[in-house]
Amino acid sequence: MAVQLPHSFSERMKQLLGREYEAFMKTYGEPPHTGIRVNTLKIAADELQRISPYRMEPIPWCSTGFYTIEGARPGKHPYYHAGLYYIQEPSAMAPVELLGVLPGDRVLDLCAAPGGKSTQIAAKLQGKGMLVSNDLHPERTKALAKNLELCGARNAVVLNESPERIAAAFPGFFDRILIDAPCSGEGMFRKDEDMVRQWDENTPAKYAAMQREILRAAALALRPGGTMVYSTCTFSPEENEGSIAGFLAGHPQFSVVADSGTGSFAPGLEPLPGTARLWPHKVKGEGHFIAVLRHNGDPEKEKPAGLWPGDGDKSLLAMPRGESGGRNGEGSKAALARKDKSSAGRGGSRNARNSRISPRNDSRGRSAAITSEGEILASYAEFAREQLGWQPEGCPVLFGEHLYLSSLPREALNGLKTVRPGWYMGHVRSGRFIPGHPLATALTARESLRSLTLPGDGPEAVSYLKGETLSISADRLTVAPGTSPKGYVLVCIDGYSAGWGKWQDGILKNEYPAGWRWT
Repeated sequence: MAVQLPHSFSERMKQLLGREYEAFMKTYGEPPHTGIRVNTLKIAADELQRISPYRMEPIPWCSTGFYTIEGARPGKHPYYHAGLYYIQEPSAMAPVELLGVLPGDRVLDLCAAPGGKSTQIAAKLQGKGMLVSNDLHPERTKALAKNLELCGARNAVVLNESPERIAAAFPGFFDRILIDAPCSGEGMFRKDEDMVRQWDENTPAKYAAMQREILRAAALALRPGGTMVYSTCTFSPEENEGSIAGFLAGHPQFSVVADSGTGSFAPGLEPLPGTARLWPHKVKGEGHFIAVLRHNGDPEKEKPAGLWPGDGDKSLLAMPRGESGGRNGEGSKAALARKDKSSAGRGGSRNARNSRISPRNDSRGRSAAITSEGEILASYAEFAREQLGWQPEGCPVLFGEHLYLSSLPREALNGLKTVRPGWYMGHVRSGRFIPGHPLATALTARESLRSLTLPGDGPEAVSYLKGETLSISADRLTVAPGTSPKGYVLVCIDGYSAGWGKWQDGILKNEYPAGWRWT
């Protein structure tokens, strides 16, 4: 057997599984299954199947998920860097499928890093509604933000907060909440031997206590009538059925929704009706537990007090279409010229790591050295007109000279540790607006006045991803009528956006960020 399992774990699994124990144990001598999930924000699943350089087998419980064959290296293909898919363990795709996300929903992914399930939610939202992705650990939010940026999410906010503080800031606000809870990781022992080394007999009880606190906080943030999915990648009953049973005992307004046949129980295990388990000897994937919970309150009779003006109307959480403008950018100047004094004058990094958006922090005396809000917005409006030809929607949020467009008004984030308040547009340097990489990754070729497509199976795509300068003749650019080829170019791989370049006189200066480059 490839994995040396703790004796106490093996004995417990023998009691839980009975006659199926031997079949379960055989899986530890087999290689773990690998998979990718198609990012439908950029490409349809059948289209990726058509252009994929390797064979893909459908995953039964996820319509956009596919097993990859042994030896395939999907992370070493330009399509990965263009955000066409996310590399994800097959069983881990199931919880979001059961969450039932629809475009326009307000969704909270409470324990989100590194972002696999958040990118899955973002794809289901299709740019409508909003996603708040949170993780308690500051370092883990870096990968979370990057993965959301790579997939092209426009309507995602990334927080670094405790569940309790999020619940206090957003009472009864979310339509759907995912809790992919911290756990003892027993279901990942075959895939990650570090999980085995970190485990002892007390680990499940330690995590169970933590899980129940998270469930209690999440319940306060879910609207009446909303849906909450709780999942773990462990086998221990105290972390799974035990955590859910304890939560239901203290929250009679919640009930478990019958499962969708995603998993099954083994002999000897006391099931909690409506919950599901994925067993590695029954499915091609690792161990998972999933419970779907419904808040049985009446959303009309139990509507919470508004968090801010217009809270009850989801359409008010973005700039009205008449102000943000269409493809030609008309009306964008008026929308951007309106000043929100409370959002000016903050310093901060590009991703605003761990910054608190609050009046207390806005008065640190750093505004004198920072370009004024009006100048930043005017510079951005000029960029949008000359480089895009249209104005993206969203509430402007400024961190120093860095501009984001958020699906939440700025005051909704006051006092919260915010890693990414929205879609990062870019920053102002020497009076000029410099577009950010996340702006490029979320655009389509038709949304930029200049674009260039590099073949995914050719050397130019890899050269671009390595940060190299390219020689590109003007006739290879796709340029809107009446537009000069000189300027920022949206660089695409087989038609799918990967980043920026800056073209002049046959030379494409590479704007692909150093931290993202092909190695």
